Amino acid sequence: MENFTMLQFFEWYYPADGRLWNHFKSEAGWLKNIGIDSVWLPPAQKGMHGADSTGYDSYDLYDLGEFDQKGSVRTKYGTKSELMDAIAAGKEAGLRVYMDIVLNHMGGADEKEKVLVKKVVPENRNEFISEPHEIEAYTRFTFPGRNGVYSEFVWDYQCFSGVDYDALNDETAIFSIQNQYGEGWQDVLDLENGNYDYLMFCDIEFRNPHVREELKRWGEWLYENLGFDGFRLDAIKHIDPHFFNEWLDHLRGKYNQEFYTVGEYWSPYDLESLLKCIETTEGRMSLFDAPLQGNFYKASIENSDYNLCTIFDNTLVQVHPELAVTLVENHDTQPLQSLEQTVEAWFRPIAYSLILLREQGYPCVFYTDLYGAEYKDHGNDGVEYEITLKRLDNMEVLLHARKYLSYGLQTDYFDHPNCIGWTRQGLDEFEGSGLAVVISNGEEGGKQMEMGVRYAGKVFVDLLNQFEEEITIDENGWATFKVKARSVSVWAEIKNLIPSE
Repeated sequence: MENFTMLQFFEWYYPADGRLWNHFKSEAGWLKNIGIDSVWLPPAQKGMHGADSTGYDSYDLYDLGEFDQKGSVRTKYGTKSELMDAIAAGKEAGLRVYMDIVLNHMGGADEKEKVLVKKVVPENRNEFISEPHEIEAYTRFTFPGRNGVYSEFVWDYQCFSGVDYDALNDETAIFSIQNQYGEGWQDVLDLENGNYDYLMFCDIEFRNPHVREELKRWGEWLYENLGFDGFRLDAIKHIDPHFFNEWLDHLRGKYNQEFYTVGEYWSPYDLESLLKCIETTEGRMSLFDAPLQGNFYKASIENSDYNLCTIFDNTLVQVHPELAVTLVENHDTQPLQSLEQTVEAWFRPIAYSLILLREQGYPCVFYTDLYGAEYKDHGNDGVEYEITLKRLDNMEVLLHARKYLSYGLQTDYFDHPNCIGWTRQGLDEFEGSGLAVVISNGEEGGKQMEMGVRYAGKVFVDLLNQFEEEITIDENGWATFKVKARSVSVWAEIKNLIPSE
């Protein structure tokens, strides 16, 4: 099967200028041409901050930039019609389009309600520190700007399991709502803070059957309006996984579509939690390989003290490669974000070679590594930072190598803590395929590796232009492939150089 590559087509600090959908529309053909096969778009619904919302603060799931709500018609990324045109352009170019689904919480309610709650200890959500008492909570969503178009469903406190603000006493805390569908929090897989059901804003109550049915209807409406190919599911560690089992089964059954799905269960150093999620969802979805991204981060800051032979230890791609979406960074790991874990610039080409040029995993490229980014924001210390992220110079070369060369038997040479490599021996159906990759996090070096006797006498060059000299494969199919210090080299037949633009 042809190698597939996903692109996350946004980053946290993308300008709130309403142009992202049009940007994707104009780029779709080029993306397909350089080796991108699927695109993950940001949340499309209106957030509680209107045109400034990233979409992860869901307000109205049915407002995709169509109604005058929260101070704007458009979302941060554009209007509904622009989104529809962008998806159509992506599909016409041959791209698969995945929508970001945010169903853990809602924010920006239209009205307050008197709600019976119990306050909990933030570090142990199962420990209540108050008797049931009444607060005023922003839990009633009537969407007056939409006025019942598409759905007349009104969200009230019976639709939520928790909130974090009492308007009556102007108190910020975590409150467990006492509704008719269950005492305390919902069962979730993640046991951080005792129970990690509550994340932020108004936490959706999936024990309410009316909520589940409404979200199924919304899923149908979304697909019938946009015609996408799959989903990225946000914050699934905070949601009862059985809901998504039910939701995905419903949509897949109704439309007889695969709806490829990848879930965000962000536990960088806890592979067991991801495996438990896979067991509970019975393989219905892939997961982002957060542990691998954590390894990349550690390798990038530990420099030559990091043992490269362990780079895949305790990762999802190591034990469940068929369900692992591998990545170097995403919007949450960017500088100044709550999950900041930014891979250092020198290691990023190395990390991308490890996800793009190997057999295992479904790699996801991050927007800034293809386009770069410049932004200002305040850190936790209140200081304003100016940050510039440069695009990776050789990203198109790596994508070309994945699309056309990274096939066939993979032989690993993970036999030195500071210098590792592997070869791919190619497949006949991908003419000219096959390559050798060498990585160093220390000094310049080389590694003797086998390409196979079919390559005897063939001339290889470094696609990343680290070396000018050529390497000729010996009569037994072996060669010593070189690498610069703190770098990666990708060697392939000279005829396989990426076509010049």
